[in-house]
Amino acid sequence: MTVQQKYELWLKRATDETILSQLKAMENDETAKTNAFYKDLEFGTAGLRGEIGAGSNCLNIYTIRKATQGVADYMRNYGMKTAAVSCDCRINSDLFLKTVAEVFSANGITVYMSKELMPTPFLSYMTRYHKADIGVMITASHNPAKYNGYKVYGADGCQLTDSASKEVTGYFAVVDGFDVCTENLDTYIAKGIAKYIEDQVIEDYLTEVKKQSVGNAEGVSVTYTALNGTGYKLVPEILKRVGVTDISYVDEQCYPDGRFLTCSYPNPEKADALKLGIEKAKSVKSDIVIGTDPDADRIGTAVYHGGEYKLVSGNEMGVLLADFIMKKKQENGNLPAVPVLVKTIVTTNLLNKIASEYNAEVYNVLTGFKYIGDVIAKLEKKNEESRYVLGFEESYGYLSGTYVRDKDAVVTSMLVAEMTAYYKKQGKTLIDRINEIYAKYGLYSHKTISFEFAGAEGSATMKRLLTKIRNHKPTAFAGNNVVDFIDYLTQEKFDLPKSNVLSFLMEDGSQVIIRPSGTEPLIKMYITACKTKEENEKQIAQIIDELHVLFEKK
Repeated sequence: MTVQQKYELWLKRATDETILSQLKAMENDETAKTNAFYKDLEFGTAGLRGEIGAGSNCLNIYTIRKATQGVADYMRNYGMKTAAVSCDCRINSDLFLKTVAEVFSANGITVYMSKELMPTPFLSYMTRYHKADIGVMITASHNPAKYNGYKVYGADGCQLTDSASKEVTGYFAVVDGFDVCTENLDTYIAKGIAKYIEDQVIEDYLTEVKKQSVGNAEGVSVTYTALNGTGYKLVPEILKRVGVTDISYVDEQCYPDGRFLTCSYPNPEKADALKLGIEKAKSVKSDIVIGTDPDADRIGTAVYHGGEYKLVSGNEMGVLLADFIMKKKQENGNLPAVPVLVKTIVTTNLLNKIASEYNAEVYNVLTGFKYIGDVIAKLEKKNEESRYVLGFEESYGYLSGTYVRDKDAVVTSMLVAEMTAYYKKQGKTLIDRINEIYAKYGLYSHKTISFEFAGAEGSATMKRLLTKIRNHKPTAFAGNNVVDFIDYLTQEKFDLPKSNVLSFLMEDGSQVIIRPSGTEPLIKMYITACKTKEENEKQIAQIIDELHVLFEKK
């Protein structure tokens, strides 16, 4: 069907007043109409992610019904009968949760629902706790306010595997969202098909988080911002349980608000996300600033050092945590003989040098925390899950412990506070410690940049450019020859699933990795340089200039 035909079909079949109003508003706006209907929202390996609004390429009750019916059909094929559902603070998240629960209930699937908005890692725990066959989390994580999403989890609390996602995609593709009929949620609650979880589940989750503690955080002062997201209750609670008594809050960001009026891009990777937190910390002289994204699976940190607050990158925090947790476990006498660390292929190789100090094994996996969860599952099958110490991504996501299978900013906040206390007792900050690590192993400088390719035209351009780069590979970056090129769509060197990732390793050890984002219309580039600070800055700047030319942004 053409864009216009799809538009007219939606006008004819939609009954929801909000959707009808949005459809009528785009009647004479061909750009808006094209972006809403040029394709159907795709059910990918990370579920659904898109702008909120009317249209087949957007998140609305009809595409949510379509997705949930597809999942329900998949479940029926395997005799699955229970689901867990939760949501974050985003616009329409509560409506979408209700819609998901209604569709599952209409299919005879028992649904366990959170009573209130909760972090994404809690949905992972909730799925495992209730032994549900499937979990669904309504969230767009750290994306801007116009987005929402739909993430699907398996019974182990890990996002669906690639093969399972492909199966769900097959069911999803043949469902017509307008044909999915349900009764009101209250009817299903009265029948006992849909149920709200007990408060005890939250308490048990916090107990499991606390079990990952390797010390205490007494004597540390923290400024916390929830970035108007779901961490506003659980993060302060876990900090208090490990001894933090001095917690200051960014008041205007410590209540849920899916409009994100105080921070248009609530991503802890971005310096602006912690701007208000740092301002508050300056006024109260906190040791650290902790900020969690809207679904509380990522964490950003700023450390008071040398009279100012310095940001800690995702790579640096991962290295610090791995070193600290293994050091403390070694001191406590419970470090496994061969600990396991897991990182993604775009995450710092400095971790390998830290690992060697503790006889640890490092697993490299594709981008996406489900691949880290998959390593935990494989260890579990061999009764070796106790070897797992930490998994992390450079994009500020970490998990210590096996109680959930997704990144968790609640447990990470606790460990960051404990680590800060540990080094504070030695008269050091986290900046001092990372500098010690650099002095010992060498400086690794990292920079991640993104180019946006929005809408129908942008999507086509992105595909064209990636094809061009594959067919005409750069032979050097910043004057350094490429000595190793890996195309993860075709490579057979590593036992990894196929992925649209290109890696360029240069003769001086620098690296460029290119991949399209799985959740946004972006191409992401990960740059590594490993010389002196000044040389790294110059080299990274030159590589960025070359990437702008390569992607026709200059």
